Amino acid sequence: MPLSFYVLDGLFRRVLRQNAGVPWAVHHTATIRTPQRLVVGQGTFPGDSPGVYINADNGVYIGDFTNLGPRVGLLSANHDVVDNTRQAAAAPLRLGRFCWLGMGAVVLPGVELGDFTVVGAGAVVTRSFPAGYCVVAGNPARLLRELNRDDCDAHAQRTYARHVARH
Repeated sequence: MPLSFYVLDGLFRRVLRQNAGVPWAVHHTATIRTPQRLVVGQGTFPGDSPGVYINADNGVYIGDFTNLGPRVGLLSANHDVVDNTRQAAAAPLRLGRFCWLGMGAVVLPGVELGDFTVVGAGAVVTRSFPAGYCVVAGNPARLLRELNRDDCDAHAQRTYARHVARH
């Protein structure tokens, strides 16, 4: 990342207190609400893309080496349909390892995406795909194709090996 990214990150988090509770660098246009309820795996830096919005009020788990494209929305909470001043109860949102969410994708409360789930740009994920190893897209998101599990697992092994060698 260019130096200006880190300068802006410091300005927004330390001076303006935007995303101040997030322990990694985030883009100055990203918003992470309730960062203490956001759990991330290794090699994962949600909010480093522009315009990302994460509402972790009810908990969000993001697995190892998962990437969020620009303007992705992860929502773990919603409003009560009768009284929109109150939050409705919702299960935590879970993204597995090695997921990729394309630009403008939105994942709604309680959804679980298994390892190696690719979410197409602009998709609205309203239900879980816990088995993973797939590509989903559309509104509402639907299964487009399954991925080769052996290829994905070999990629994961190579990635973990490189990560361990660097650290």
